[in-house]
Amino acid sequence: MSLLPPSYSQRHGHALKIELAADRQFRARNKVSYRLSHWPIWIWVFFIFPGPITFDLFTHGADRRMWTWLAIVVIGTGVAGVFGKLPGVEPAPYILRFSEDRPNPIYRRICYTFAWSDTVVFAVLNLAANVDAIAHADVWRTRAIYDTWYFPFALIMLALGALGWLPRVRPSTKGEGHERRYFYGSVWAVCIAQPVMWLLWKVLPHTATADVVKLVVFVGILTYVGNLARRGLLPRTRPILPGELAVSD
Repeated sequence: MSLLPPSYSQRHGHALKIELAADRQFRARNKVSYRLSHWPIWIWVFFIFPGPITFDLFTHGADRRMWTWLAIVVIGTGVAGVFGKLPGVEPAPYILRFSEDRPNPIYRRICYTFAWSDTVVFAVLNLAANVDAIAHADVWRTRAIYDTWYFPFALIMLALGALGWLPRVRPSTKGEGHERRYFYGSVWAVCIAQPVMWLLWKVLPHTATADVVKLVVFVGILTYVGNLARRGLLPRTRPILPGELAVSD
């Protein structure tokens, strides 16, 4: 980890800290523990993708549909992991040089597309549901919003991924040193804001004042954590300057 050099600051002006590729430890193989630790991430990414079912999970608990879907996801991701077709679960790292123009494997593009969909769509719909509740006299219509809008928004995200218009989903890995920070910054912000919003939704009354508080807290966390990521102050959100062998996480 290094402080941002003046020349870089003049050109980009955001991150306060960077990582030099030359400072990152190179590994020829991924340890079994490393591979296994990444597997649950992808189980979760694909498990929560059917948004209306996930909504039921957090409001009513698990049922047979969810256990069945979870079994399918565990088996599917497990097979992909055995063959090294999940990011972080490969026998050896794929990206070794940042900014190197290499083809981005299809499994990485698919996995990160679904991860982006989970990250963006849930946050947008929960934000919309909160605003809708304030506009409609504290009546929460979250399930109706999910039933109507979840899959259209998810399909838009999948289309953007298929076109290669999302960070870490492009046909080339050339921008990995920066694109990874956009991805992890978004994940940090959403993964902190959404559980807090869910907790507030559970414990606070459905009144005009309480609903405004929920909205302010949710947007505030997204903004604050997003800014920390923009400045490179969160794990995996620091720009990585290319040039030497490195390993992408």
